[in-house]
Amino acid sequence: MYGLGVFKGLGVTLKHFVNSYVDDIHWLSKGGRYYNDEALQARQSLQGKGVITVQYPEEKLQPPERFRFVPFLVTDDPPPGQQWGHDWCTSCGICAKVCPPQCIWIERGKQPNGRPKPEPEKFFIDIDICMNCGLCAEFCPFDAIKMDHDYELASYDRTTAHIHDKERLSRPLSYWRELAPKKADAEAVARAFAEESKKKKRPRKGEAGEEKEERIAEAISRQLIYKGLLY
Repeated sequence: MYGLGVFKGLGVTLKHFVNSYVDDIHWLSKGGRYYNDEALQARQSLQGKGVITVQYPEEKLQPPERFRFVPFLVTDDPPPGQQWGHDWCTSCGICAKVCPPQCIWIERGKQPNGRPKPEPEKFFIDIDICMNCGLCAEFCPFDAIKMDHDYELASYDRTTAHIHDKERLSRPLSYWRELAPKKADAEAVARAFAEESKKKKRPRKGEAGEEKEERIAEAISRQLIYKGLLY
Protein backbone atom coordinates (compact mmCIF):
# COMPACT_ATOMS: atom_id res chain seq x y z
CA MET A 1 0.00 0.00 0.00
CA TYR A 2 1.32 3.42 -0.93
CA GLY A 3 2.47 5.50 2.03
CA LEU A 4 2.83 2.55 4.42
CA GLY A 5 6.61 2.99 4.63
CA VAL A 6 6.14 6.52 6.00
CA PHE A 7 4.08 5.21 8.91
CA LYS A 8 6.63 2.42 9.57
CA GLY A 9 9.40 5.00 9.76
CA LEU A 10 7.38 7.17 12.12
CA GLY A 11 6.76 4.08 14.25
CA VAL A 12 10.52 3.47 14.58
CA THR A 13 11.04 7.10 15.58
CA LEU A 14 8.23 6.90 18.14
CA LYS A 15 9.69 3.67 19.56
CA HIS A 16 13.10 5.26 20.14
CA PHE A 17 11.42 8.34 21.61
CA VAL A 18 9.54 6.28 24.18
CA ASN A 19 12.56 4.04 24.94
CA SER A 20 14.69 7.07 25.76
CA TYR A 21 12.31 8.05 28.57
CA VAL A 22 11.91 4.48 29.79
CA ASP A 23 15.69 4.09 29.93
CA ASP A 24 15.98 7.39 31.84
CA ILE A 25 13.64 6.03 34.50
CA HIS A 26 15.65 2.79 34.67
CA TRP A 27 18.94 4.61 35.35
CA LEU A 28 17.42 7.19 37.68
CA SER A 29 18.01 5.00 40.72
CA LYS A 30 21.64 4.31 39.67
CA GLY A 31 22.89 7.85 39.55
CA GLY A 32 21.31 9.01 36.31
CA ARG A 33 21.55 8.15 32.65
CA TYR A 34 24.17 10.79 31.83
CA TYR A 35 27.62 11.52 33.30
CA ASN A 36 27.63 7.95 34.60
CA ASP A 37 30.37 5.55 33.40
CA GLU A 38 28.20 2.48 33.83
CA ALA A 39 25.29 4.05 31.94
CA LEU A 40 27.65 5.24 29.19
CA GLN A 41 28.95 1.72 28.63
CA ALA A 42 25.38 0.39 28.49
CA ARG A 43 24.28 3.08 26.00
CA GLN A 44 27.22 2.33 23.70
CA SER A 45 26.69 -1.44 23.79
CA LEU A 46 24.39 -3.52 21.57
CA GLN A 47 21.82 -3.50 24.38
CA GLY A 48 21.60 0.30 24.37
CA LYS A 49 18.14 1.80 23.98
CA GLY A 50 16.85 5.28 23.29
CA VAL A 51 19.32 8.16 23.00
CA ILE A 52 22.92 6.94 22.63
CA THR A 53 24.59 10.33 22.21
CA VAL A 54 27.81 10.88 24.18
CA GLN A 55 27.49 14.11 26.17
CA TYR A 56 30.95 15.50 25.45
CA PRO A 57 32.95 16.91 27.27
CA GLU A 58 31.31 15.58 30.43
CA GLU A 59 31.37 12.10 28.88
CA LYS A 60 34.29 10.77 26.83
CA LEU A 61 34.87 7.52 24.99
CA GLN A 62 38.10 5.64 25.63
CA PRO A 63 40.31 5.74 22.49
CA PRO A 64 41.46 2.35 21.17
CA GLU A 65 45.08 1.29 21.58
CA ARG A 66 45.88 1.91 17.91
CA PHE A 67 44.61 5.49 18.07
CA ARG A 68 47.45 7.88 17.33
CA PHE A 69 47.79 11.60 17.82
CA VAL A 70 50.81 13.76 18.71
CA PRO A 71 54.02 11.74 19.33
CA PHE A 72 55.78 11.69 22.70
CA LEU A 73 59.20 10.55 23.92
CA VAL A 74 59.50 7.49 26.15
CA THR A 75 61.76 7.62 29.21
CA ASP A 76 62.46 5.21 32.03
CA ASP A 77 60.26 5.56 35.08
CA PRO A 78 61.94 8.23 37.23
CA PRO A 79 63.51 7.10 40.51
CA PRO A 80 62.12 8.51 43.76
CA GLY A 81 62.88 12.17 44.17
CA GLN A 82 63.59 12.82 40.48
CA GLN A 83 61.31 14.26 37.82
CA TRP A 84 62.60 12.46 34.73
CA GLY A 85 64.08 9.07 33.96
CA HIS A 86 66.70 8.12 31.38
CA ASP A 87 65.83 9.01 27.78
CA TRP A 88 65.36 6.16 25.33
CA CYS A 89 66.02 8.52 22.45
CA THR A 90 69.62 8.56 21.18
CA SER A 91 69.07 11.57 18.88
CA CYS A 92 69.92 9.47 15.82
CA GLY A 93 67.63 11.68 13.70
CA ILE A 94 65.79 8.91 11.83
CA CYS A 95 62.41 10.24 12.96
CA ALA A 96 63.21 13.69 11.56
CA LYS A 97 64.32 12.17 8.25
CA VAL A 98 61.21 10.04 7.69
CA CYS A 99 58.75 12.71 8.89
CA PRO A 100 56.68 13.67 5.79
CA PRO A 101 55.87 17.28 6.86
CA GLN A 102 59.32 17.76 8.48
CA CYS A 103 57.92 18.94 11.83
CA ILE A 104 60.64 17.41 14.08
CA TRP A 105 63.81 19.23 15.14
CA ILE A 106 66.53 17.59 17.23
CA GLU A 107 69.71 18.95 18.78
CA ARG A 108 72.11 16.28 19.98
CA GLY A 109 73.75 16.67 23.37
CA LYS A 110 77.49 17.05 23.87
CA GLN A 111 79.87 15.62 26.42
CA PRO A 112 82.27 17.86 28.39
CA ASN A 113 85.07 17.07 25.89
CA GLY A 114 82.89 18.22 22.98
CA ARG A 115 82.13 14.77 21.57
CA PRO A 116 78.50 13.95 20.67
CA LYS A 117 76.33 12.45 23.39
CA PRO A 118 73.71 9.80 22.52
CA GLU A 119 70.93 11.84 24.10
CA PRO A 120 68.87 14.74 22.77
CA GLU A 121 69.68 18.10 24.26
CA LYS A 122 66.63 19.65 22.59
CA PHE A 123 63.68 18.02 20.87
CA PHE A 124 60.82 19.94 19.23
CA ILE A 125 57.65 18.90 17.40
CA ASP A 126 55.31 21.41 15.79
CA ILE A 127 51.91 19.81 16.37
CA ASP A 128 50.23 22.20 13.93
CA ILE A 129 52.30 20.67 11.13
CA CYS A 130 52.27 17.09 12.45
CA MET A 131 49.92 14.86 10.42
CA ASN A 132 49.79 12.11 13.10
CA CYS A 133 50.94 9.47 10.60
CA GLY A 134 53.03 7.55 13.14
CA LEU A 135 56.03 7.02 10.83
CA CYS A 136 58.39 8.44 13.46
CA ALA A 137 57.25 5.82 15.97
CA GLU A 138 57.35 3.05 13.38
CA PHE A 139 60.91 3.76 12.19
CA CYS A 140 62.44 4.52 15.59
CA PRO A 141 64.98 1.71 16.22
CA PHE A 142 64.84 2.16 20.00
CA ASP A 143 61.03 2.37 20.54
CA ALA A 144 61.65 5.85 21.93
CA ILE A 145 58.68 7.50 20.20
CA LYS A 146 55.05 6.55 20.72
CA MET A 147 51.76 8.08 19.62
CA ASP A 148 49.78 9.77 22.37
CA HIS A 149 46.01 9.59 22.93
CA ASP A 150 45.64 13.16 24.20
CA TYR A 151 43.60 14.93 21.50
CA GLU A 152 42.47 17.95 23.54
CA LEU A 153 45.31 20.31 22.63
CA ALA A 154 43.43 23.37 21.40
CA SER A 155 44.61 26.76 22.63
CA TYR A 156 44.39 30.46 21.76
CA ASP A 157 48.14 30.75 21.12
CA ARG A 158 49.13 29.92 17.54
CA THR A 159 52.89 30.40 17.98
CA THR A 160 54.74 28.88 20.94
CA ALA A 161 51.98 26.82 22.60
CA HIS A 162 51.82 24.34 19.70
CA ILE A 163 55.57 23.74 19.51
CA HIS A 164 56.18 21.01 22.06
CA ASP A 165 59.66 20.85 23.56
CA LYS A 166 61.50 17.89 25.11
CA GLU A 167 60.10 18.53 28.58
CA ARG A 168 56.52 18.49 27.36
CA LEU A 169 57.05 15.51 25.05
CA SER A 170 58.72 13.27 27.65
CA ARG A 171 56.54 10.59 29.25
CA PRO A 172 57.58 7.66 31.49
CA LEU A 173 57.22 4.07 30.33
CA SER A 174 54.38 3.54 32.82
CA TYR A 175 52.35 6.16 30.91
CA TRP A 176 52.71 4.16 27.68
CA ARG A 177 51.70 0.96 29.45
CA GLU A 178 48.49 2.63 30.57
CA LEU A 179 47.65 3.82 27.06
CA ALA A 180 48.39 0.57 25.21
CA PRO A 181 48.89 -2.33 27.64
CA LYS A 182 48.70 -5.09 24.99
CA LYS A 183 51.17 -3.45 22.64
CA ALA A 184 53.50 -2.54 25.52
CA ASP A 185 53.53 -6.15 26.73
CA ALA A 186 54.28 -7.42 23.21
CA GLU A 187 57.16 -4.97 22.85
CA ALA A 188 58.53 -6.01 26.26
CA VAL A 189 58.50 -9.66 25.16
CA ALA A 190 60.36 -8.81 21.95
CA ARG A 191 62.98 -6.77 23.83
CA ALA A 192 63.45 -9.48 26.44
CA PHE A 193 63.96 -12.09 23.73
CA ALA A 194 66.54 -9.89 21.98
CA GLU A 195 68.44 -9.35 25.24
CA GLU A 196 68.33 -13.05 26.07
CA SER A 197 69.65 -13.91 22.63
CA LYS A 198 72.63 -11.59 23.14
CA LYS A 199 73.45 -13.21 26.49
CA LYS A 200 73.38 -16.73 25.02
CA LYS A 201 75.98 -16.02 22.34
CA ARG A 202 78.52 -18.79 21.99
CA PRO A 203 82.26 -17.98 21.66
CA ARG A 204 82.61 -19.62 18.23
CA LYS A 205 79.24 -18.68 16.87
CA GLY A 206 80.59 -15.74 14.88
CA GLU A 207 78.70 -13.44 12.60
CA ALA A 208 76.58 -16.23 11.12
CA GLY A 209 75.14 -17.02 14.54
CA GLU A 210 74.41 -13.37 15.24
CA GLU A 211 72.66 -13.03 11.91
CA LYS A 212 70.57 -16.11 12.70
CA GLU A 213 69.50 -14.66 16.05
CA GLU A 214 68.53 -11.41 14.37
CA ARG A 215 66.40 -13.33 11.89
CA ILE A 216 64.69 -15.19 14.74
CA ALA A 217 63.96 -11.92 16.57
CA GLU A 218 62.60 -10.42 13.34
CA ALA A 219 60.39 -13.48 12.78
CA ILE A 220 58.93 -13.17 16.29
CA SER A 221 58.24 -9.48 15.71
CA ARG A 222 56.44 -10.34 12.48
CA GLN A 223 54.31 -12.89 14.32
CA LEU A 224 53.37 -10.26 16.89
CA ILE A 225 52.48 -7.85 14.11
CA TYR A 226 50.38 -10.53 12.39
CA LYS A 227 48.49 -11.19 15.63
CA GLY A 228 47.74 -7.50 16.03
CA LEU A 229 49.92 -6.95 19.09
CA LEU A 230 52.40 -4.76 17.22
CA TYR A 231 52.00 -2.45 14.25
